[in-house]
Amino acid sequence: MHFDFGSPFALLLLLLIPCFFWCREYSRVYYFPKMEWIKKESSLLTLDPWMKVILYTLLVIALAEPFLYDQKDNHDKRGRDLILAIDASGSMAQSGFDGKDRFKTKYDAVLEIAGDFIKKRHDDNMGTVLFGTFAYSASPLTYDLEALFQLLKMTNVGIAGESTAIGDAIMQSIKTLSFGKAKNKVIILLTDGYHNAGETSPREAVKEAQKQKVKIYTIGIGKARDYDSVLLKTIAKESSGKHFNAVSAEELKRIYSEIGKLEPSPIRSENFLNRRLLSGYPLGLAFALLLFWVIWQRKEQL
Repeated sequence: MHFDFGSPFALLLLLLIPCFFWCREYSRVYYFPKMEWIKKESSLLTLDPWMKVILYTLLVIALAEPFLYDQKDNHDKRGRDLILAIDASGSMAQSGFDGKDRFKTKYDAVLEIAGDFIKKRHDDNMGTVLFGTFAYSASPLTYDLEALFQLLKMTNVGIAGESTAIGDAIMQSIKTLSFGKAKNKVIILLTDGYHNAGETSPREAVKEAQKQKVKIYTIGIGKARDYDSVLLKTIAKESSGKHFNAVSAEELKRIYSEIGKLEPSPIRSENFLNRRLLSGYPLGLAFALLLFWVIWQRKEQL
């Protein structure tokens, strides 16, 4: 079990505790003919301010909503299984795709934008497939999205060969998705070239995607003539997905944002399993102490 506060900022109210000792209270004026009749006593040595501090502290803790929870819920996600299939062929080493940094390669720009997309997926089980002359899983399906992005950053252009095996990329993505248990399975395929390598044709791969009920979104990098736009549109249409075209890094960001809306990753209002609210304990203790204090004061007056 783990401990946390639902409203931790409420604990800042504890900074007001010194006022119980040093802030002046409004009081009536009394006149004494002799000063020795006045009992000199430090406020730190009397019971009243300390009792007020304890009661105030307990009420603030209750306001901060303390609770216990089981952290196992971090592994009980409710999103979708999603694969980023990214072209890592030689043509992705070209620069000029990112208008803000003309020397950045298309591959580096794509990885940077994909990283922003990954961070927003929250509850998705994600993996990556890189393809060139052949396709391979750079990361299996995982909920550890930070680790996924770190693995992706360690890759580079040409790691899977210089050609473009789109059919193998789809088939490898489907194989990677087979290890997931989510009902919704999605592939986001990004390329800047034509299918010219691999053991599996795109047609065969799409038929397998249809059989496994896998939706494919395709993204073409560059102008429509730079890649096989007809093939990518066909892949998206036959798998119930959608095709996009990005001629710049800014457009690619917009495309990922649109895909995020089409395939939303839910942000749950409850992120803890077996949550047990503890506010009743400080409130109960505060009530018991207040009752004790009232009874004590009445005895002192008698």
